[in-house]
Amino acid sequence: MQHKDDLSIRAATRADLDEVLAFWKVAAEGTSISDDRAGVVRLVERDPACLLLAECEGRLAGTVIAGFDGWRCHLYRLAVHPAQRRRGVATALLAAAEERFVRLGGRRGDAMVLDDNARAQHAWRAAGYEPESRWSRWVKHLPD
Repeated sequence: MQHKDDLSIRAATRADLDEVLAFWKVAAEGTSISDDRAGVVRLVERDPACLLLAECEGRLAGTVIAGFDGWRCHLYRLAVHPAQRRRGVATALLAAAEERFVRLGGRRGDAMVLDDNARAQHAWRAAGYEPESRWSRWVKHLPD
């Protein structure tokens, strides 16, 4: 069953952030050092249109962060509520993110996907994304 007119996509506001953080605990796989209120507030203050929310019948159904740094398009936190999966929510969120990237001049989207999250890998492949085996992610946690 696909969502049709009852699904809407919009940018998050500061008023949404507590709900988003609680939502990620239910719908997202894994956490990151910046998955806290301060981190998400900084994100939305820096780029108010980057955190996209999918709502169905007034309830949060999914999220994606569509960040553009002026050079590259990065996708994070594609998450769909378990009760809303396989209904087109992720597809609608990714379409909105890709439209945003094109408007901003982006030419390639990339996503960070956990190696052991088979469900997410399937969803990303279905949306036309492929793993880039030539690259590895390198990280360093910075001091507070």
